[in-house]
Amino acid sequence: MTTKEIGTQLVALCREGRNLDAINTFYADDIVSVEAGGPSGMDRTTRGKAGVIGKNQWWVENHDMHSATCEGPFPHDDRFAVRFTYDVTHKPNGQRFTMNEVALHTVKDGKIVREEFFYTM
Repeated sequence: MTTKEIGTQLVALCREGRNLDAINTFYADDIVSVEAGGPSGMDRTTRGKAGVIGKNQWWVENHDMHSATCEGPFPHDDRFAVRFTYDVTHKPNGQRFTMNEVALHTVKDGKIVREEFFYTM
């Protein structure tokens, strides 16, 4: 699959709310995921598919999702970007906020090997 094809299918799964399926299908076992910032006590960098799945699980367990949109992919050589917009409530403190996020994915040998997140809240 091309980088654009991987990005297109990843976006389609995310639009259906199937983010875990996207991770299991397209992420390399040794993926590196880097956040722009991290919750207190959590490292910004997560290594390995199991770690990314755990990070995704933490997000779902700690946020009520009111709406989500996904735009893209925006391909460039071996990378593609995706824009996400989330309207969520942080369960522990009840604060509702909108998060705009751009994810930059790097593809090698048909798998996503790196993702970097850029966002404001």
